[in-house]
Amino acid sequence: MKNFAIKIDPLTSEEYYEVYLRGQKLLNDPFLNKASAFTQEERMSLNLEGFLRYEISNIDVQVERTYEAYLKKPTDLEKYIYLQGLLNRNETLFYRFLLEHLNEMLPIVYTPTVGTACLEMSHIMRRYRGIYINPENISAIDRIFQNINQPDIYLIVVTDGERILGLGDLGSDGMGIPIGKVNLYVAAGGIHPITTLPISLDVGTNNERLLNDPLYLGYRKPRLVGKEYDDFIEKFVLGVKRNFTNALLQWEDFAKHKAFMLMERYRDRILSFNDDIQGTGATALSALMTAMKIKESSFKEQKFVIVGMGQAGSGIAFNIKSMLMEEGLSDEEATGLIYAVDQFGLITDDIPTLEPQMKVFAQKRENLTVWKLKNENVITLKDVVKNSGATVLIGVTAQTGMFDKEIISQMAQNTERPIIFALSNPTSKSECKPEDVINITKGKAMMAFGSPFPSIENEYGKFYTSQCNNMYIFPGIGLGALIAKTPKITFRMFVAASKELSSMVTWDQRHQGLLLPPLDDIRYVSYRVARAVVIEARDSGLGRMIEDVEIDKLVKKAQWKPNYLHYRYGGPKPVSFSEPMY
Repeated sequence: MKNFAIKIDPLTSEEYYEVYLRGQKLLNDPFLNKASAFTQEERMSLNLEGFLRYEISNIDVQVERTYEAYLKKPTDLEKYIYLQGLLNRNETLFYRFLLEHLNEMLPIVYTPTVGTACLEMSHIMRRYRGIYINPENISAIDRIFQNINQPDIYLIVVTDGERILGLGDLGSDGMGIPIGKVNLYVAAGGIHPITTLPISLDVGTNNERLLNDPLYLGYRKPRLVGKEYDDFIEKFVLGVKRNFTNALLQWEDFAKHKAFMLMERYRDRILSFNDDIQGTGATALSALMTAMKIKESSFKEQKFVIVGMGQAGSGIAFNIKSMLMEEGLSDEEATGLIYAVDQFGLITDDIPTLEPQMKVFAQKRENLTVWKLKNENVITLKDVVKNSGATVLIGVTAQTGMFDKEIISQMAQNTERPIIFALSNPTSKSECKPEDVINITKGKAMMAFGSPFPSIENEYGKFYTSQCNNMYIFPGIGLGALIAKTPKITFRMFVAASKELSSMVTWDQRHQGLLLPPLDDIRYVSYRVARAVVIEARDSGLGRMIEDVEIDKLVKKAQWKPNYLHYRYGGPKPVSFSEPMY
């Protein structure tokens, strides 16, 4: 619920909040609560006297105090619970703390710790956050959205909890993922927290552990399927469109077949995208663009092997295909350079049960007759790497050590500068380790990983590895789409984001082995990505007609900063109150 308006003092030009709450109600509002940072003047005018201790602290002191308390938590799960408590008490302090300790906090507020929290969510939940929609209340969706009393929602992250990270069906306990994703949109992208809404579509669960858990808080029935599921989603989307006309909807952690279906069905009907597919694809594409600069080569001169054709692998494959076609190849020529491998081996066109996205990348069996195979019925990853002459190897399998010495050695034989991306996380599930790739290829390989690894120094030099993290892309995509007021997010916008991200890697960084810029200044990265998206939307006729210099100003102004503003009491909240923020 929004209980403030942004105002500018006509005499001093000071930006301040006109607030419509006082006393304990003001302290109970997570966005407006400043705790010990309320000034003496504010304490008197806002009826806070007696509720706060004597000392007045600025936000820097509060961050220091928060960090001290954080370090005393014995486990990552306890740290997660502590930070969620802070979020529910004081959002501004939470985001300031997150930004100042971003690299340290990312594994806590998001993967991998958020996964641990989701497994225990019904047991550790302290306070509800977001909206829960189930089959018994979907018919009242308009009333549900009106209950939050905030018409200016611009970003929605939604999940049905069926594929939470690598943990599977967690029902409405999966709500930790949309909440965590919203945290990253705000911290990294600067989207105003008051305009965000995490949503759980609680359509049931097939997880027997949850169904039999007396403390499980979700809809305790088997999952909706078929037409019932489709009708539920349709009602949800229409409800979003009616109540939040300008909102961006991000699909998060749906099962693979549903993720592709929903992305395709609604991409032109509502401003939306799937980060697991499109965000991952764009981040990997950017790293590949940088690798091509280092290699002084083009996409069409490569042969790509992608292992693991889930949402991430498929998204990467489609992005590579589009880049190949942009370089002048036909559809057939482009797919011919992409070898998709799943747990059964190379995907070929004679397999009868292929999913739609896999059929696109199925190699023609007739083209493989010259390959030297140990077993023609099963074409293994080693067969593919050797016979295809692969120059790029990308893994999204969560299979530890899948890229063994033989495979990496073969990559080094195929090309002078092999490109190897092991994108599974956490580190324990990485397809290979940086030191192994460096030693086997004698420092020639270009690498990216799904998890962060420390720098390595050995006889071949000093090497830094890039983490292929979606956070490089999705916050800027979201912010840019909202500023552009585009009706849809196109592939060209993701390509523009990828190119802009790659352009941020300096010559020195490329020669240190980095394929993506450091995450240290993620706000600046998101600014650049958002700017590129707004320009692409404008140039393609899908966005506001704004000059480049004005785009710069708009993006910078739109990025919310976690600082405390001065408060002035504005009386009771107006009956009709809406304040567009984008």
